[in-house]
Amino acid sequence: MCRTFAARNEVPKAGKSDAGYITTANGKPKAASRRPAPITLNEIKTLIWKEVTLEWRQKYAISGMLLYVVSTVFVCYLSFNLRRNQLTPIVWNTLFWIILLFTAVNAIAKSFSQERHGRLLYYYNLCSPQAIIISKIIYNSLVMGVLSVLGFVFYAFVMGNPIQDNGLFSICILLASTGFASVLTLIAGIASKADNSATLMAVLSFPIILPMLLMTIRLAKNAMDGLDWSVSTDEITTLLSIDLIVITLSYLLFPYLWRS
Repeated sequence: MCRTFAARNEVPKAGKSDAGYITTANGKPKAASRRPAPITLNEIKTLIWKEVTLEWRQKYAISGMLLYVVSTVFVCYLSFNLRRNQLTPIVWNTLFWIILLFTAVNAIAKSFSQERHGRLLYYYNLCSPQAIIISKIIYNSLVMGVLSVLGFVFYAFVMGNPIQDNGLFSICILLASTGFASVLTLIAGIASKADNSATLMAVLSFPIILPMLLMTIRLAKNAMDGLDWSVSTDEITTLLSIDLIVITLSYLLFPYLWRS
């Protein structure tokens, strides 16, 4: 009788059912926890191709940025053409990077805000957040690289080309394009969770973009003066370090932002 009473009052333990499902103490199947999928190169390649396909279908984004660069350079040409001998190399350098900075802000500001909620939910169930942020950084870096090269060609054609070391200036464009794209992509992802994303993006990106812009202008000035590459080692190392730090932080912190 004691054995029968103990059998009736025995608390069921968690284990596996006959069907192989993990069961709880009540005998009900336990819901499997969703583990983050490891990042793969195939995911990144597919997401980058998705961005390229959407851009090729719409075409107004890249076209609008090219129109913005061309119109801004043309206005600068008209302004300095009326005032001779005022376009010094320092003004040329500073004006060029300010134009590229605003081009980057306008091109990358809608990286996440233009995505619909249903599409983001679909990405959440399909891809890892690391693959999403890395693919957007790579795509935006490519877009900024194309815009920077085309902008420099048109800017040099209209305003003149005082660059003496084109190789060093090309490295400067590469590092600056990657830095602007990575910083603004991460800030755009943070700002997309707020209502007034444009204002929040401007406020958050200013403390990071400003030192990067100053370092870029300094490196470009060395390329304009034709100085030896050893003089620009500190600037190149600093810009490269900023790019790597921002990309690493994006890879580590974006999953927490993506879950919210």
